[in-house]
Amino acid sequence: MGQLMAAILVGLMVAPPALAQQQTVDGTFTMKVQTDIVLTNVVVRDKKTGEVVKGLKQGDFTILENGKPQTIASFDYQNVDEAAVLRESTTVTGKATIADLLNRNFAATPAALRDHRLIVMFFDLSSMQPEDIDRAVQAAQEYVNKKMQPADLVALVSIATGLSMDQDFTSDKAALLKGLGKYNGTEGTGFSNGNEGGNSGGTSDDASSFTADDSEYNSLNTDRELYAIRTIAKSLERIDQRKSMLYFSGGLTRQGVENQASMRAATNEAVKANMAIYSVDSRGLETMPPVGNASKGSLRGTASYSGGAMQSQLDANFGSQETLATLSSDTGGKAFFDSNDFAPAFQQVQHDTEAYYILGFHSTNTARDGSYRHLTVKLNRNDVKMDYRPGYYAPADFQHQKTEDREVALTEQLQSDLPATDVAVYLQALYFRLGGDKFFVPVSLIVRGSQIHSVKNGDRDKANIDVMGQVKNAQGIIVGNVRDNVKLTLDAAQQVQRKNIQYSTGFTLAPGKYHLKFVVRENQTGAMGSFETDLQVPDLKKSPLKLSSIVLSSQRVPNTAKKTVNPLVRDGMEWIPNVSHVFRQDQHLYFLYEVYDPAKQKGTPEPASSPGLTRRDSGPARVLTSIEFLSGGVKVYETPLVEAKAINIPERGAVAFQFDVPLMQLKPGTYVCQVNVIDDAGGSFSFPRMAMRLQPGVAPAVPPVVGSSAAISPTP
Repeated sequence: MGQLMAAILVGLMVAPPALAQQQTVDGTFTMKVQTDIVLTNVVVRDKKTGEVVKGLKQGDFTILENGKPQTIASFDYQNVDEAAVLRESTTVTGKATIADLLNRNFAATPAALRDHRLIVMFFDLSSMQPEDIDRAVQAAQEYVNKKMQPADLVALVSIATGLSMDQDFTSDKAALLKGLGKYNGTEGTGFSNGNEGGNSGGTSDDASSFTADDSEYNSLNTDRELYAIRTIAKSLERIDQRKSMLYFSGGLTRQGVENQASMRAATNEAVKANMAIYSVDSRGLETMPPVGNASKGSLRGTASYSGGAMQSQLDANFGSQETLATLSSDTGGKAFFDSNDFAPAFQQVQHDTEAYYILGFHSTNTARDGSYRHLTVKLNRNDVKMDYRPGYYAPADFQHQKTEDREVALTEQLQSDLPATDVAVYLQALYFRLGGDKFFVPVSLIVRGSQIHSVKNGDRDKANIDVMGQVKNAQGIIVGNVRDNVKLTLDAAQQVQRKNIQYSTGFTLAPGKYHLKFVVRENQTGAMGSFETDLQVPDLKKSPLKLSSIVLSSQRVPNTAKKTVNPLVRDGMEWIPNVSHVFRQDQHLYFLYEVYDPAKQKGTPEPASSPGLTRRDSGPARVLTSIEFLSGGVKVYETPLVEAKAINIPERGAVAFQFDVPLMQLKPGTYVCQVNVIDDAGGSFSFPRMAMRLQPGVAPAVPPVVGSSAAISPTP
């Protein structure tokens, strides 16, 4: 059972049925009740011919939610191709901006979109190499020139350093070709994902081992693509008919500590907007040389000879496609991988949307618990095949004011499959060995100060947040819990709106796989945010070089606790991890990491460390380490080489390293930090890398405010 060691920090809310009164001219009142209706599209085809079955009635269908029959409240049949023939020939030349999209106003004229096939082409330029972009654009141009039907309306959206709305829905082929042509020649970052933990078996020697983004908290993960999909879906909610998204991507890998809540939030918004996602891997059919292709540097170690490098490539390719496949399957679309011919993706969209039935019902389950509900549609005949989405997430809300009701709402959100996203929460989990097979796992959560609402109390502002979290092992058993209420008392001069609120806690865990979920609630508005992720605590007994996580920090605060197992507390100071890896020039960058049980050189034996720690007692150790800063693949700075000949934390058998790097000597920009660690006596090594971003300095820096349970740090 994991033990809670220390406690310090914190998103999809749906309103319940809304009641409104409207006074009429004669003085009477009319009450309007807004209820939720669940819509699902059903494509019915003959099993033998594959043709769409027409003429079905409402009574021919039966729909079940979690096995319980539902009453069909609305029924409609859509055939956009037939409607296009009957409709007068018109050209929809929609024009909109990114501001319109963010304001949920994707289509300038929604009425003009009726009885059309609506297709959004979403190009993830940040994940694609130039040749991938060319391949995707050429396929789209081929469709526009030769396969686009009179019923088709197409919109273009892209994401590089930011989300861009390039063309609203239109049937104007010239406008679409012009918009697509702008993508040709656009240089995607094309970076593969980084090696956060280090690997002595084989790592690339170039600087392209991560994907950086200008956004502070999404710089090292793929949440920004999922947020973009959510934004697009939300903007299309007010358009009734079915929408299709063709998502061109060079792979969407979710590595390290990632927010799985954002994945479910994206699919849920797409389902609510009646939008199916058709994922297209723009890399096409790939060959994977064991030693890597020409876009990567040479490998270190023996991985290219043992098969480790090849297996790593296969795992990375599968991981980059898995998220795309999930987006498609959960929204009723399809995924297209490992093919250089993208035409079937366009054909599938047209095929799935040529004609379909729309069934709507009011769920008999009125609980707004955010649970996933499975849908089953049946037809009173057996000679047909039906396609429909498998389910949806129930709405969730937080409207209770009593203390006991608020606690229930927080617990329900922790147990809910539907994530809360009204408060953006970011999390980082690290690991340090305590001894034997036990590890201390410090967890840090970050919440933007601008999301925390405060109340005035004299010359101070008071804010209040609730934190609830749990850790489950691979068998689903809870091995750690957190429940905390954090009260913040802030001076007006501290300008909390420009700061971050960081909450820290920790668990003692054995090696293995775990699942973490945390929920944070801002107690002025009741807005909640959640973050959940998988965590792997490694079994270092199998590692040639036993290395802890690498902490990057920009501040250290006093901590005079006499007894603590937290490795982040040293010499009366506690290291506050920098979750975003974004720093300012006027700050210092502190590195902290440990090497366990280094090999011993032949010579005079040293005194043994604490019992239970595996050590070689033939002579002194020799561990060498330094830190390199790379920009554009070129080394711009390296710390002096540090040599350790003895274990300096004997109770844990650890050699601890600390570095203090003044950042004023570096120019603003994005860097790759490579930590070089060599166990000279054991012949093992590791070169983990992580990205960081350096912002221009501001003066003077506001000193951090430390409460009983939370630390507030200036936003870079």
